[in-house]
Amino acid sequence: MSMLQNFFWWCAGVHKETLSKFPEEHSKYVSIGATIFFTGLFASLAGGYALYFVFSGSPFAFLYASVFGIIWGLAIFNLDRYIVLSLDKSSALSKQLLQALPRILLAILIGIVISRPLELKIFDKEIKEHLRVEYLKQQQARIDTLNHTFEHKYQVEYGQLLRLKSQADSLESTIKTSRQQLNHEIFGTKTAETSGVLGYGPYAKRKEESLQKEEVFLDTLRNRIQQKESQLLVRKEKEGLFDQKILSNTSLDSAINIAGFADRNAALANLHKKPDGTEDSSTKYAVIFIALLFVFFECLPVFVKLMSAKDPYDMAIRSQRTIHQLESTSNVDIEKNALNQLIPQRTDIAIQRRMDKLSENYEKSKNRR
Repeated sequence: MSMLQNFFWWCAGVHKETLSKFPEEHSKYVSIGATIFFTGLFASLAGGYALYFVFSGSPFAFLYASVFGIIWGLAIFNLDRYIVLSLDKSSALSKQLLQALPRILLAILIGIVISRPLELKIFDKEIKEHLRVEYLKQQQARIDTLNHTFEHKYQVEYGQLLRLKSQADSLESTIKTSRQQLNHEIFGTKTAETSGVLGYGPYAKRKEESLQKEEVFLDTLRNRIQQKESQLLVRKEKEGLFDQKILSNTSLDSAINIAGFADRNAALANLHKKPDGTEDSSTKYAVIFIALLFVFFECLPVFVKLMSAKDPYDMAIRSQRTIHQLESTSNVDIEKNALNQLIPQRTDIAIQRRMDKLSENYEKSKNRR
């Protein structure tokens, strides 16, 4: 327990010798240190999972995630430790908030960024089902677009095919009517188109010959339609339209498993929208509350330090800092005085050397004369 206490004290950035003088504050700083440690640990796990999600499918995904998670957790841990350590409880609350404001803003950003991959994991089943529906819609839309483009490209051939089919349908209807009239003529049924005489007479014979010609022409039209459709099918095959098929369950599962962050993120954003156009508010608020929970957890170390009252340890640290500042100022003043005394001495020595040099030069010039 002593080792664990010392470790959490180190996480809180306290001065161990000073804090040891105030036993009533030990538990408080153990709690602060534990909050900082677990925040860094949680940030490490969340950051590692986020990168693992990004590199999923790569053989080195776990290695990348581990390295990044450790670095990210240490960075957050160090930042929290520095902010908590630098908060001066002897100053006004507004100044403390100003000191903590950059960390709070960064915590909000980190909480939003880190919460997204974990939200994707929490709603994994719902996202997969949403992606299944979306991929089927996209595939069907892709097939419809390709077919529309193909029909527009070969609109002349399709126009001819439609005219042949229309002509064949019309002729088939005419043949049906002619066959009925022939039966009426043979059986002596009196109508506007039949003679009403029973038996196979000249009129029935002419009607049958006309009917046979129409059937031959209908067969010709059907052959032409079949040839035209065969030509279009060959062109579709050459242009790869038959390669586009509705995804099977196996293909859908494979596509969903390798779906990227953008698709999953879009699915999560649209998860609250139902197929009938209505919205599911519970899912929408659940995503928001999870993000707020991560934001609060990231801000927790700063909030703990801000909420804690000024204690004897804070006053002792404040006194020690004041003493160190005074000692540092005194040392600087002593060095300045020594330097000020040394500068005139050095100046006098330089002037004396210059005078001696000038006198020596004067004596040498005098001797030469």
